[in-house]
Amino acid sequence: MRFVFWDLEVVYRLGFVICGFSRYYSVMLDLLKGRQFAVRIMLLAATFLLTAIGILTIYAVAHPYNTESSPELTNLWKKQLFFAIVGLGSVVLINLISYRRLGQAGYWLYAAVLVILAVLLIDKFIDLPFVPVINGSRRWIRVPLGFGSLNIQPSEVCKPAYVIALAWFLRYRSNYRNFKALIGPFVLTLLPMVLILLEPDLGTVLLMLPIFFAMVFVAGAKVKHLAMIILVALAVSPLLWHFMQPYQRLRISSVLLQSEWLRQKAQQHPALGRVLVGGDFSTKKWKDNWAYHLIRSKYAVASGGPAGYGYSRGPFLKYNFLPERHNDFIFATISHQWGFFGSMAVLALYVILLWSGLEIAVANTDPFGRLLAIGIVAMFAIQVIVNVMMTVGLMPITGITLPLVSYGGSSLVITLACVGLLNNVGRWRPFSVAPRAFE
Repeated sequence: MRFVFWDLEVVYRLGFVICGFSRYYSVMLDLLKGRQFAVRIMLLAATFLLTAIGILTIYAVAHPYNTESSPELTNLWKKQLFFAIVGLGSVVLINLISYRRLGQAGYWLYAAVLVILAVLLIDKFIDLPFVPVINGSRRWIRVPLGFGSLNIQPSEVCKPAYVIALAWFLRYRSNYRNFKALIGPFVLTLLPMVLILLEPDLGTVLLMLPIFFAMVFVAGAKVKHLAMIILVALAVSPLLWHFMQPYQRLRISSVLLQSEWLRQKAQQHPALGRVLVGGDFSTKKWKDNWAYHLIRSKYAVASGGPAGYGYSRGPFLKYNFLPERHNDFIFATISHQWGFFGSMAVLALYVILLWSGLEIAVANTDPFGRLLAIGIVAMFAIQVIVNVMMTVGLMPITGITLPLVSYGGSSLVITLACVGLLNNVGRWRPFSVAPRAFE
């Protein structure tokens, strides 16, 4: 049985060294100097540091120094610490078996998640006591516990289940140079997207398509075929815009309405205002309501300056200027406390995490392991890019959290489990008759 931080063989060999069997000493040194061992250590170190930064930042949001912290915020860091411990347990458990065992069960995991997502939609017609409606969305399943209840978000579980199933579907196939061959993986992607969109959860839906493109590209799909799919999506986007809820339109159009010129045009031409926001446009209402979080987030980032106010300091932590500063906009909180340099340090940790994942993918000649690692890396990369860019006003506010840092039990546990899966791919490298990585 193997342990996640270092192979148990290393511990055994260290024991032989202590007992005087010097011939094992050189073997242990070779393992410690091994590139893949170092990569996995860097992967886990970056993961643990980011998780610790998240817990400390959530604690800072509700520190006694902050005069407007609510009792609910005060206990969030304790919950996040609990979920971090659960997540670390999932890292260990996932590494007890080979990742290929999970691949063999990939379709069953995928099907089970689809059933759970369908149950959430049934609540629209039949009131289910375990499906709470929060802000008009049915995204959670409430599990009663002895000391309270636990809300589990199935769309978070869907992401790794989808990556595992798609990687298993694409393995050993060499016909993705044909456009028709993309229909199968596209349908595999479309089914959960539709169910999640009806919750509604626009953020997770936008996350799945880039994962699909990354994985089928590595599997051998031609760029021109993927470009055709993107062009088709752009062609039908006006139709999707027509069926979007007003608040969903506002999230997208608010990015464009940061332009003062466009705001003036929307106010002068009611037809343009109706297209952008679904009704009459008002600059005051846009600033006070529709773009409230966006504007405050940008102020929080900008006010941090080069070095920030310091840990648990600054007006955006002392006063309730940014309500979601522990969740979707936690990067703005980090920037406010630690400024530009602190923000770059956090992003550097993500670069280390993503680079480690790519190194693991390149080193593994097993097609399934390679695709699995690429899918997880793509998932992490897109989440980081979208969250940071929406924080500074470059992308719509979609509710995508910052991996390992933002508050959220389901998100943290699933993200740590995915890191454990990456580590698993790096540890178990079965012999495979396959081309060189990414050939």
